[in-house]
Amino acid sequence: MSLEDDTQADVPTPRMFSWARNSTIYRIERRMHTEKQLFDAITRKAREKFEDISDAQVKALADAAVKFAYDNKALDDTAFAEMSSRSGMRSGRSKRAVVQKLSQKGIAKETAAAAVAEMDDLYAAVVLARKRAFGPFRKVELDDKRKAKEFSAFARGGFSFDIGKKVFAMTLEEAEEVLDAGRHL
Repeated sequence: MSLEDDTQADVPTPRMFSWARNSTIYRIERRMHTEKQLFDAITRKAREKFEDISDAQVKALADAAVKFAYDNKALDDTAFAEMSSRSGMRSGRSKRAVVQKLSQKGIAKETAAAAVAEMDDLYAAVVLARKRAFGPFRKVELDDKRKAKEFSAFARGGFSFDIGKKVFAMTLEEAEEVLDAGRHL
């Protein structure tokens, strides 16, 4: 094998680049991706699709896919983080839980921190309480076991003890006011 053949093996074929572009379009049309998610998906699928593909070719295809998505304004990690943080808050997730989820998806810490800055943990905690019938939304009598279960759920959700205590002590009217005030977010 000559040096020229070795170099040739590192460059993907036009068919491979065409596949990467089409695969990127398909993925981006279906749902919003982060840069890391798109890179990982193209990498994984390229290894499945093409036999005897080199690591250099896989990386070149994934890089080309990410560049193509950016060139067509289909990737925006900041917008993804902001949308995920709003969605997380409305579904009862804490700032801490949303930041953790974003970092798993490859969002930079600074971007994630900026996205969750506008989140209201009290609102999210009240949403969680409503979903789980905790605190002011409780339909059963409170005992020590139930109290521990509710506080544990808030802690697992990433909420501070103070926020859990605050929601726990609210009346139904106060909880409804918090929900109404947070509807604009």
